[in-house]
Amino acid sequence: MHLDELTDEVEAISERYARKLGFERDASWFLLKLNEEVGELNQAFLMKAGQARTKGKSAEELGRDFRDEVADVVCQALLLARFHGIDLEAAIADKWLVWNPERSAQRGGA
Repeated sequence: MHLDELTDEVEAISERYARKLGFERDASWFLLKLNEEVGELNQAFLMKAGQARTKGKSAEELGRDFRDEVADVVCQALLLARFHGIDLEAAIADKWLVWNPERSAQRGGA
């Protein structure tokens, strides 16, 4: 699936969620929601790593919770980027992929 298509689907779900609960998704909400999800990811990691109480969850459940929280963080990051008009693929290419030696060689670099 292409990143834009994934973001479209995530956006539709998020918009429906906000409409159902009756709140506006503004700049603050997008950033704060991402931070909330990062906090939940931290908690899931600590539980999985045995550094927090597991609340009676099995190793399988803890692994699933961690995976789900990673997904939440990624989806909220997609929504934040979309809200601010960021072309995420271009931003990733400029910030990360520029350091890929194979790409550099293709451009005639070192």
